[in-house]
Amino acid sequence: MALDGVHLLEHIQTPALGVVRGQVTFANAAAKSLLGAHIVSQDVRIAIRNPKAVSVILDERGGRAKIDGLSVGGSVWEIDCHVVGPGERLVTLYDLSVQASTARAHADFVANASHELRTPLAAVIGYVETLLTPKAGGDKATRERFLDIIRHEALRMQALVEDLMSLSRIEAVKHEVPSDDIDMATLAREVAGEFREGAEVTVTANCESAIIAGDRGQMAQVIRNLIDNARKYGKAGGLVTVSLEATATGWLAIAVKDEGEGIAPEHLPRLTERFYRANTSRSRAAGGTGLGLSIVKHIVERHRGRFDITTRLGEGTTASMMLPLRKD
Repeated sequence: MALDGVHLLEHIQTPALGVVRGQVTFANAAAKSLLGAHIVSQDVRIAIRNPKAVSVILDERGGRAKIDGLSVGGSVWEIDCHVVGPGERLVTLYDLSVQASTARAHADFVANASHELRTPLAAVIGYVETLLTPKAGGDKATRERFLDIIRHEALRMQALVEDLMSLSRIEAVKHEVPSDDIDMATLAREVAGEFREGAEVTVTANCESAIIAGDRGQMAQVIRNLIDNARKYGKAGGLVTVSLEATATGWLAIAVKDEGEGIAPEHLPRLTERFYRANTSRSRAAGGTGLGLSIVKHIVERHRGRFDITTRLGEGTTASMMLPLRKD
């Protein structure tokens, strides 16, 4: 029979079935894991309780179709049925859940980015059109107030575009492990020195230098984003503390702590999602794009590190990361 050699598929990770005259005669380990070991010797209509899949398998021409409901969890599958002899079929199943999830995430990202740009753009257009009217355009106080709003909204769009481009650049090199020597203690002090207004920023370290293998520009962006977040959402005039601790196990712990009101626990799992905001109105008023922590997470992961956020209501928030120290 044409399916005599189908056992060669036993060790592949793709679920595969041999079907002869409507009965399952073979199932590899992946197929048994998906559908159950009991499917061998069963009628295919009982083994695969999916009318669309059964229709493809029993079709004289074979075929291909996207289906769901084969397993718990709602995965999307593609069934591919090849006619290999009279009444004989070779059926393979491909998990499309990753592709479907990626496509959905891409669509959501485009929709969110479009919405975030459309909001300030609508404000700019609206105020410009108002300024073009004789009454508003002729009043100096009104004109200056409207121009300030236009400038603010334009800067919002500029910040968003810059963060979108930054995220795109980071994702383009996410599989490339950076290798330059970076002294994170020195870098942290340099970045902290950029913030001369608002909350006081201090840097403490348990070591004179802390060398990691990394991308200096990206790591500066991480520290800058975290300090900027701590200043925006911390207590007005409060202290922002950046601490570095080189551990005996070969890791560098970096924490940025503010003295703000903290974040409700239900928001913590989603804070690094693109465009997610714990407080939408406050974030936009502070000039946040909703991408800062997502950028931080991507950069830290590219550096083979771990990123975490902890908070206590009324006491502040700490954003921390663990990075592998350069081995001598």
